[in-house]
Amino acid sequence: MCNVMQLFVFADTSRLVFGDNCLIPSAVLLSAYKVQEMTVMRKPALKTLIILTVTGICLISGCKAPKESETGSRPENNTAVMMPVHSYELKGSHEVNGRQGVCAEGDSYWVSGSKTLAKYDKDWNLISINEDPFKGYEIEVNHIGDIDVYNNELYIGAEYFMDGVGKNIQIAVYDGDTLELKRTFPFEESSGQLECSGIAVDPDSKTVWMCSWVGEESGRYLYKYDLATGSYLGKVHMQMPPQWVQGMAYYKGSFYLTADDGTADDNEPDHLYRTTVKNGDTCCIVTLERTFDDVTRQGEIEGLTFDRKNDRLLLLYNRGARIVLGMPQGFYEGYDHEISEVFVYGIK
Repeated sequence: MCNVMQLFVFADTSRLVFGDNCLIPSAVLLSAYKVQEMTVMRKPALKTLIILTVTGICLISGCKAPKESETGSRPENNTAVMMPVHSYELKGSHEVNGRQGVCAEGDSYWVSGSKTLAKYDKDWNLISINEDPFKGYEIEVNHIGDIDVYNNELYIGAEYFMDGVGKNIQIAVYDGDTLELKRTFPFEESSGQLECSGIAVDPDSKTVWMCSWVGEESGRYLYKYDLATGSYLGKVHMQMPPQWVQGMAYYKGSFYLTADDGTADDNEPDHLYRTTVKNGDTCCIVTLERTFDDVTRQGEIEGLTFDRKNDRLLLLYNRGARIVLGMPQGFYEGYDHEISEVFVYGIK
């Protein structure tokens, strides 16, 4: 049996489309179905449109209802994949020292600037700051992106970045208390990654993941490393990838990505996206999770994290500076410096 459905029939035609690529004479269709309801709408542009609600048995030659097994695995038919899984309510914001990333563990928060690392207490009071975080590297770096924390160790994607181009990418681990470099992992150049904008620890699979702000092929993938050894484990192709990915975080089985895909000059908001990667997957579907139209002023979205202790999303956002190829270039009217804020959202 077919489900109840609505058919749209133009009164001045004798044929209509039913199902996928199935053209059926109207008279044959109506003889095969019991008409439950008929609604007639007359509009000049459409002439006469008759909406029929029908039920019946699909017996018409060449017309077959798709099997659930044929469509159930398609992501577009799965609301759990294609719809947001949480709602987010803005609770407030905190101005911070650092424009790149944020992470949280226990009662502590950490914020990264392009060339700084800072630690805050649970009330967002600054505890300490490292203004020379590149000491101890064997390869030259000058830029820190979004960050993450695991067991009081900070995971950082460090690189040399200039005018939209990155090189010398490294996974660096810092002490969460002293903010000093402890060790680095070798970067796999054959991965095709050209820049590192964000990094996330997946404690469930004991892996570290990186994303790329640089577009084209580099920005279409997520890059996977072993948490313990730093060994490169491969990359996953994002289908429907966001533009200008800035940050990455892992939360309850999924990865969340921030994207600087709104044009600040036109007051367009930036966005949060979600994707889930299962072991062995070579690709993943990316879904729009949240539009940030409620920040103080549109500017440049950056890193994110989840405060698991308090069920909060923390989002770092910059305003006031004009950004060209990832670099500040002057200020908007009314600003003489850039303001970096962490916006706090309750999660439901």
